[in-house]
Amino acid sequence: MNKKIVVLSGSPRKGGNSDTLCDQFMLGAKESGNDVEKITLRDKKINYCTGCYSCEGKGGSCIHKDDMAAILDKMITADVLVMATPVYFYTMDAQMKTLIDRTCARYTEISNKEIYFIETAA
Repeated sequence: MNKKIVVLSGSPRKGGNSDTLCDQFMLGAKESGNDVEKITLRDKKINYCTGCYSCEGKGGSCIHKDDMAAILDKMITADVLVMATPVYFYTMDAQMKTLIDRTCARYTEISNKEIYFIETAA
């Protein structure tokens, strides 16, 4: 069955370990007939969540006018999410953490999906 796959690369370096793993995952997924899109977070403008909760009264719409709304829509419509990030100080990098924080208002819509989280050495 053809699946819609969104690969989120948190690698701040082009060709870094996490970015390379994303590319290899994509090759295999495409060879299997899936529709695959890679979103490279280092190329996107994603503001930090300010915890203002304006999104609760706006149906999940954030006050920030950045790239996150389009990314979140793709995450919601995907069948499979793949998140890859280098590990900094025992946790994910800032790009991936910021993305995850910004899904807060609509996280319940990201359900019934296969989700893979890949952490690599920086």
